[in-house]
Amino acid sequence: MGANTSQVSDLSDNPSLKALVGTESISENDPFWNQLISFTFISPTSSGDSKLLEEAVIPLAKILIENNPRTGNFGALVRIFLGRTKELKISTECQDQLFIWQAHNALFMIRCLLKVFIREMSEEELHLQFSYQERAPGSCGEAGSQDLLEELLSNLVHLIVEVPLLDITYSILFEAVTTLLVFFSYQLFHKDILRDGLIYQHIMKGRCLSLTSRLVKTLLYNFIRQEKCPPPATHIFEPKDEGGLLYGLASGVASGLWSVFTLGGAGSKAGVDQEHNPLPLSNQSLLLLLVLANLTDGPDWPNPYRQAITCFRNTQDTSSLPVEQPHTFQINFNSLYTALCEQQRSDQATLLLYTLLHQNANMRTYMLSRTDMDNLVLPILEILYHVEDRNSHHVYMALIILLILTEDDAFNRSIHEVVLKNISWYTERSLTEISLGSLLILVVIRTIQFNMTRTRDKYLHTNCLAALANMSAQFRCLHQYAAQRIIR
Repeated sequence: MGANTSQVSDLSDNPSLKALVGTESISENDPFWNQLISFTFISPTSSGDSKLLEEAVIPLAKILIENNPRTGNFGALVRIFLGRTKELKISTECQDQLFIWQAHNALFMIRCLLKVFIREMSEEELHLQFSYQERAPGSCGEAGSQDLLEELLSNLVHLIVEVPLLDITYSILFEAVTTLLVFFSYQLFHKDILRDGLIYQHIMKGRCLSLTSRLVKTLLYNFIRQEKCPPPATHIFEPKDEGGLLYGLASGVASGLWSVFTLGGAGSKAGVDQEHNPLPLSNQSLLLLLVLANLTDGPDWPNPYRQAITCFRNTQDTSSLPVEQPHTFQINFNSLYTALCEQQRSDQATLLLYTLLHQNANMRTYMLSRTDMDNLVLPILEILYHVEDRNSHHVYMALIILLILTEDDAFNRSIHEVVLKNISWYTERSLTEISLGSLLILVVIRTIQFNMTRTRDKYLHTNCLAALANMSAQFRCLHQYAAQRIIR
């Protein structure tokens, strides 16, 4: 990493970046902007290299914060991006990789700068950074009627819902989703809920409101599709020479230009999946969906994204609703169920499963009607079995999911009819053949014992006992080992 680190640290000496953050205003018609956004980099593989890049950007961003009120160069960069995105859908249909590539690069730079801006200033001050324009002597440096911040937020939402997911658009869609996450990161720096913040108002009540259901549906489908990052050749435009901005950096650094937001935070166990992320768009889309769904309600309006999450229906459901629900849409439940079953290794996927079971009656009914519930329950049991390797939030969510499922008598009966063979992750005893119900009992009892000897969390204990109590009336044909564990 030595050579790579030195190249990243040399960003502050890049002439194009120095001009962007410097004291001179740059006209939007200047050829400089074409040069600035014509850089190439290879897709990242680790969050460690991303942190190196962020550290290199901080001093540049701080200089821009100081000079931008006089130059308006940040607003000009945003307008350059907005100009490129106006024809993005047509560019996608025409396979115009150059246009998409430049729009992506502009957004990538905006996102890197925003991460520093948000950490350094309030929302009101950020809004001013968007409003500053090139200032002639004796004139005011703020923009007129156009709200560039709202324009960017609206544009990002439109980009996500309207641009199709292809190899050549993967990177810019990832950047659009991640930039929205960066905007919402303001909440990380405040104890109080930012219900009156500008970004909250724009997302909840502004022009983005009409796209609520489409945005939620698109983010869900991004999660369902689980598209891997395409190889560099399919979405990186190769320059004719090596003089473009960051090209020298990119050719030497094969990773590290994307920032990864993860749930869990303190207390989470680092693993291969967190360090190497093969599904960046899927994961970021899921995180954005969860952030939107958990925004607090306004004083006189409900969260529209939570409404969309709680009322969407199956594409096969042709029945009409007596009262049309706001922001409702239809999605393929079978595809969503399959994705949920396959992705329970991450705590964000488990949180989505909990959210749907708890708040969407249509999805809960569908899940409980499945004849292959073992595909969903087994990953949840594996989370509880490896409780010492999971963060407490993940364990709690898995347990509450079991608690919700065991409230259904039909579920409690059916799990004893599903016979499993050779559960490889259960290592305490060889289980060549056991019912799903007996395995569930064994894992919950093991969790109780772990809690008694290690964590001593009374709520975890209570929830485990509640799940067993829910199932107890339907116990039948228990495996002898499960029966022993109940009484020992």
